[in-house]
Amino acid sequence: MIKAGIVGATGYAGAELVRLLTSHPQAEISAISSVSFEGQKLSDVYPSYTFLNDMVCETQDVVVEKSDVIFAALPHGLSQELAEKCISSGKAFIDLGADFRLESEEEYTEWYNGTFLDKELHNQAVYGLPEFFRDKIKGKKLIANPGCYTTCSPLAIAPAIANKLVSTKGIICDCKSGVTGAGRKPSQGSHFPELNEGFHAYKVASHRHTPEIEQTLSKLSGEKVIITFVPHLIPVNRGILATVYADINEGVTFEQIRKAYEEYYKDEFFVRLLDDGKVADIHNVKYSNFCDVSIHYDSRANKLVACAAIDNMVKGAAGQAIQNMNIIFGLDEKTGLIIVPPAF
Repeated sequence: MIKAGIVGATGYAGAELVRLLTSHPQAEISAISSVSFEGQKLSDVYPSYTFLNDMVCETQDVVVEKSDVIFAALPHGLSQELAEKCISSGKAFIDLGADFRLESEEEYTEWYNGTFLDKELHNQAVYGLPEFFRDKIKGKKLIANPGCYTTCSPLAIAPAIANKLVSTKGIICDCKSGVTGAGRKPSQGSHFPELNEGFHAYKVASHRHTPEIEQTLSKLSGEKVIITFVPHLIPVNRGILATVYADINEGVTFEQIRKAYEEYYKDEFFVRLLDDGKVADIHNVKYSNFCDVSIHYDSRANKLVACAAIDNMVKGAAGQAIQNMNIIFGLDEKTGLIIVPPAF
């Protein structure tokens, strides 16, 4: 059994890791930590875990000592020193935060106001979006687990970008997210009376996930990609819907695009390419590690409209982290992650 430790277990992503790992057949939770709830039982914080996980939140050092792999579900800026400790101890480290996602220190400083504390450590990090970078993840110890928008948007448009079927200029990523993406700490924006029956854009063309999406699309296309990214907050707990718009290149037909998507995702269990006429819906991926993709042709504007839906807490966080753990340890990627979304 793989001994898995969770740092930041009482946040939403950490609690989701606990939920998923509890039923993983080849991994067991070895220790958990939480600065806010140290010394308290996880089931006191989340009563739904009563009798299922009554572990007491310990220190980060205890988690590292007891574990083969450490999941860090921490805000940005808090993972680099912990990663160094884990790697030097021969442990695998999967960071659900943003500290290792960007390859450019200049961009990290611009968007996160931080620096790379150990540049060599950053050179060891692999971006953990398995559908694109699976071969690089295998055998590695330090994984930068992508976030929700940065998973959903590239999965929507990747086959068209990689096959040069659409222009890399003028791509628009229009995304809607459930409120769990804002984290467990309450704020005015996530306060029920402020959020309920509302729907608004935020951080328009200035969200920190912008350079991360661009980094992935640039790698897939082989050229620098600049996007317009606009996230929105919707009054639901879970789910992200990304609608990505791109100009179709001259001479390319929608049939060619459809075939490219079918070929690109034919062996990807967690990406479900929907039939023509169907539309990706967050309802159909809830609690699962699936990403549903639907593609549409705007003939008047000659644009591809690609939609992708994920559960932001699973494929956009904890589920993808476990998918990466499975790859690292040579397990079938689906292990512990074959979860049927509820029908209603």
